[in-house]
Amino acid sequence: MNAETSRKEKTAIMKDIILKLHGGLSAEAARERFEKEVGVISSTEIAQLEQTLIDEGLAPEEIKQFCNVHALIFQSALEKVAAEETSPSHPVYLFKLENREIEKLTALLRQLATVTGMPDVENMRKNIGQHLGTLKGIDTHYERKEQLLFPFLEKKGFMGPSKVMWGKDNEVRDLLRTAVDKLVAVKSDEDFKGYVSKHLNPLIEEVDGMIFKEENILFPTALEKLAASDWVDILKESDDVGYVFIERPKETAALIRELQSALMEEPVVRDDAITFPTGAIRLKEIMAMLDALPVDITFVDKDDTVRYFSQGKSRVFRRTRSVIGRQVQNCHPPQSLDVVNKILTSFKNGEKDSYDFWINYRDRFVYIRYFALRDKERNYVGTMEVTQEITEIKKLEGERRLLDEGA
Repeated sequence: MNAETSRKEKTAIMKDIILKLHGGLSAEAARERFEKEVGVISSTEIAQLEQTLIDEGLAPEEIKQFCNVHALIFQSALEKVAAEETSPSHPVYLFKLENREIEKLTALLRQLATVTGMPDVENMRKNIGQHLGTLKGIDTHYERKEQLLFPFLEKKGFMGPSKVMWGKDNEVRDLLRTAVDKLVAVKSDEDFKGYVSKHLNPLIEEVDGMIFKEENILFPTALEKLAASDWVDILKESDDVGYVFIERPKETAALIRELQSALMEEPVVRDDAITFPTGAIRLKEIMAMLDALPVDITFVDKDDTVRYFSQGKSRVFRRTRSVIGRQVQNCHPPQSLDVVNKILTSFKNGEKDSYDFWINYRDRFVYIRYFALRDKERNYVGTMEVTQEITEIKKLEGERRLLDEGA
């Protein structure tokens, strides 16, 4: 069987599956038949086959019926990747790859820490400062671990990492911050010896110690407790946090993009809750959340009709329920009409996505922002106005940490 014959047969099978889906075949049954009769297929082949189907007259709307099957196929392919720790796409493999780069940095810092005599203080400070600046990227490595790996372990009832290791990560962050700050004060050989002893060596030891803890405790435990589907989810969300010192896994990048585009993640209303791609929340909780925000929100739909406003305790501008269903142009004085229409027009034609204004209003400083709301296809669905009184916010200086005295 030559490649052209094989492609035609695959096309025929896919077309039949799509038509069966349109007729009520379940996505799972379609996936099983697809894997059995079509077998291994790349994202490029799927795109080519889809184009062939369109060229043969099959409506794109019918092909969309296949989206969920795409997702299942790509998910299956990713799970095969995630099943092997040694795969260059496995999250643990990528964590370890970053650790090898972190070790190179600590080795360079350790080498500089052993220099004696120090003929050029300024040059030494510069070299250490550059390496410490690069090492700051470790925060991305830790954040990916904390925001992705820890939650999945917690779901398996394993709470240790988030209760203990997260605290150790923060110790490293503090040591790194202090090492950078204290470097400025190094002016002499004696200063340098004290700096190495008090700040640089403890940092190096903790960073290398964390690598040991990850690779001898955390990762083996995670590999034991997490399923392939868990690793797939971690891999898919890793791009949102990012990688450091390494390139993202190229061999899965296209696969993940295809999977994400194939998944038709739309909010679903079920009982008294709305399920979003990022979680579910009850209707009364949504209302409480919107009203608790320290901003005033007004939503205007794509037809310029006011549909909603939040009811916070201290709104900046008064809103009455009579505004609901009113054209937004009628909610502003004639002098403002040109500005209102300019904003809406630029949102609708895609020229702008936001506008910012700030004014003095009744002895208060008010920040007003307008945002164009768009769906996944970038179609305009409405405008959101966000108003915030920021008089006191403008006065903030320095920082107040969580649970600081007086918080």
